[in-house]
Amino acid sequence: MRVLAGEIYDVAVDLRRDSPGFGQWAGFRLSGDSLDMLWIPEGFAHGFLVLSDSASVLYKTTAGYHPAGERCIRWDDPTLAIAWPDAGVPPVVNSKDCAGKLFAEAELPPVAAAIS
Repeated sequence: MRVLAGEIYDVAVDLRRDSPGFGQWAGFRLSGDSLDMLWIPEGFAHGFLVLSDSASVLYKTTAGYHPAGERCIRWDDPTLAIAWPDAGVPPVVNSKDCAGKLFAEAELPPVAAAIS
């Protein structure tokens, strides 16, 4: 994930049930003024908040878009308690994200099988 123009706050949430970090989140400010990039590994939820008037972002993915595999966790889930920064105005949340499930009710990825 890279910001080409503008500024965002980018968040990743660990959804790997067998991970010590399960349910924990990390947030990062990314700006078009820097060359910073963020890699979100498989097994993590991902979302961002635009902090500037607008932003252009560039994604690279490990596979093509697969709508049937898409899931959505509420951005304001109280269990996750993500500390979104104050952008100065109330967030505009699209209808898909408004319909997201609470973390406790979300369909999470299966636990990865051990490699022998």
